[in-house]
Amino acid sequence: MFGAFELIDVTQTQSQTQTQVQTQSQTHDLAQGQATRILAIRHGETAWNVEGRMQGHLDIPLNDTGRWQAHRLALAVSEENIAAIYASDLLRALQTAQAVAAGSGQKIEIEVALRERCFGVFEGLTFKEIDERWPAEAERWRVRDPDFTPEGGESLRVFYARCTQAIARLAAAHPGETIALVAHGGVMDCFYRAATHVDLQAQRTWQLGNASINRLLYADGGLSLVGWSDTFHLEDPSLDEGST
Repeated sequence: MFGAFELIDVTQTQSQTQTQVQTQSQTHDLAQGQATRILAIRHGETAWNVEGRMQGHLDIPLNDTGRWQAHRLALAVSEENIAAIYASDLLRALQTAQAVAAGSGQKIEIEVALRERCFGVFEGLTFKEIDERWPAEAERWRVRDPDFTPEGGESLRVFYARCTQAIARLAAAHPGETIALVAHGGVMDCFYRAATHVDLQAQRTWQLGNASINRLLYADGGLSLVGWSDTFHLEDPSLDEGST
């Protein structure tokens, strides 16, 4: 790793080495300090999540479980020092963001680009119903054809571009800070793929839990994954004690 050395004063060599290590450490700390920390949060549960219906751009509110999940989520992130909260304008994401905002004291900034994928004529239907009505289209959906566009909807490729451009734009505005992005399962999937360089057509093997906390870093124009699908706050009894 090192080249040949002349016989020189050892104390001087140690001093130079310490200076180099300190400089490298300071550079690393500076780089870390300028990274944007992202809490990417999926909305709480809805009745249509339970029924397995495509929600897309239809405005479905949280159910009772979803509201409870949002409350627990808010307790879990209350000490994260969140500088800004951005949320999809769809009610299920907005209600989840409102719980987070109540705990952090931050206002919510509506970001339409964080909406779920538009599923067009598929919205409101289960996959079984879609398969029965449009078997050819359902197969293209099943294999994740990136250019397949349901009638009145969005292709996977267009949706992915919308989501990744949105997270880059929002994160770039907050270097060295922590932001929360409250959105949808499809949006979270795009973030995961962007951070891990997984192809759009690859089948998903990772979780997209309701009210899950997904941690990302944005630096040097790119995303990296820190932690994924954290739902411990939905199981941790200590949060109940802290909220009484």
